[in-house]
Amino acid sequence: MARVLLFHKPFGVLSQFTDKGTAGSPRPTLSQFIEVPGVYPAGRLDKDSEGLLVLTDDGRVQARIANPRHKMAKTYLVQVEGVPDATALDRLRRGVTLKDGPTRPAEVTAIDAPDPLWPRDPPVRFRKTVPDAWLRVTIREGRNRQVRRMTAHVGLPCLRLIRVQVGPWALNRLAPGAWRYATDGGP
Repeated sequence: MARVLLFHKPFGVLSQFTDKGTAGSPRPTLSQFIEVPGVYPAGRLDKDSEGLLVLTDDGRVQARIANPRHKMAKTYLVQVEGVPDATALDRLRRGVTLKDGPTRPAEVTAIDAPDPLWPRDPPVRFRKTVPDAWLRVTIREGRNRQVRRMTAHVGLPCLRLIRVQVGPWALNRLAPGAWRYATDGGP
């Protein structure tokens, strides 16, 4: 049976076990949090995003999660700059055309700020004159920085992005930097 780990990736941590980027000051990686041999991330979550990252030792499970042809749902809580109107929400729901082509339609709902919400380090910038809002966004593909690019495309720059669910697995109350085994091997 496949091993599946659910990890709450903190802001600023790379979704890989080694940092091949900078020579001067290494950035935090998964190896600082997970010491389980033979598991690898199923999909990515950029360093500026936080939340659920699924890791597995099974290539088939990894492919079902990462490959867009399987259309596995990924749900995010997104803090955006500005207040979304019906037009912006409708555009996201129908799909938008980005530089790399049209996106599939997304499920988008305006929500209240999540409570409780752990602090982010560094904190999200606060501006007295610019309001912000929260959205719950579910997509069924996974392009590079897709949710950020989609919200920016409709005039709502992303301030904070938290993935809370991947397919059947949810972040629930898993603390930042913590991980646990999933109760099943997944899809």
